[in-house]
Amino acid sequence: MTEQLQIQSIITNIEKVMIGKKNIAELAVIALLAEGHVLLEDVPGVGKTMMVRALAKSIGADFKRIQFTPDLLPSDVLGVSIYNPKEMEFEFRAGPIMGNIILADEINRTSPKTQSALLEGMEEASVTIDGITMPIAKPFFVMATQNPIEHEGTYPLPEAQLDRFLLKLKMGYPQPSEEIEILDRVEKLTPIEHIESVISLEQLINLQKQVKMVKVDQTMKGYIVDLANRTRQDTYIYLGVSPRASIALMRAAQSYAMLQGRDFVIPDDIQYLTPFVFGHRVILRPEARYDGISTEEVLARIINRTPVPYKRKVNQ
Repeated sequence: MTEQLQIQSIITNIEKVMIGKKNIAELAVIALLAEGHVLLEDVPGVGKTMMVRALAKSIGADFKRIQFTPDLLPSDVLGVSIYNPKEMEFEFRAGPIMGNIILADEINRTSPKTQSALLEGMEEASVTIDGITMPIAKPFFVMATQNPIEHEGTYPLPEAQLDRFLLKLKMGYPQPSEEIEILDRVEKLTPIEHIESVISLEQLINLQKQVKMVKVDQTMKGYIVDLANRTRQDTYIYLGVSPRASIALMRAAQSYAMLQGRDFVIPDDIQYLTPFVFGHRVILRPEARYDGISTEEVLARIINRTPVPYKRKVNQ
């Protein structure tokens, strides 16, 4: 099975549970292959948990769910050392962050101290407990969710922490016909219970290695940097994206190119992914709000005004 077929098999498996959200499933898999993480902002009940569970089952991964609440402690995420009087020594009991696929539900409802405990693991692929640094097993993928409607009693993620997420996605409500199909599917059974793995963890780790081998020539790198620089110069943007965002866009584009069956990145890959990679990393000036300009509109203008380099032919 080629790399493209392996990736498509994961997406097809997720679609057995998620209806009408193929683009979200694709983007989640892109982030996983690029060894990044996803921030999913949407209202409750649209299938965020179901999608992450289906992704974990599709690759035979260990799935952990963390429900963030105001009283959650860092040790509830990382784990804790407990003294064993029989053995006369401390034993470490791992927290849920030690899984492969982590759903961090309503991450903005917990304190910044607990948020940072999760975000350390996301950035460093390791956690520090009682002064001891322990690596997190690969693959490691976090999908964090937050409710965009209820803000009372929440702790918004600061820009430095938002920058740790490769992509920010919005799932949205299904179309009426899609919602009817959802009702049909769950009428007599729960689809998630019948999902089986289509690739192994070893195959997934190999795919992650192959993504890094996808070619990004100098013109494509220049295009990425040009887009990033324009966010730093736009009159509507107060804070543009960092070099980490440029790296994230390149990694995501490599992953997307592999999904399309190519071993090289083209401008279309970069243009498609730019709003998902840059959207949560820029801060607009107050003038944009007064003029009714959204982040999506500003980024679309930047993409349209940035000269596109020569496109390689797909059959090359």
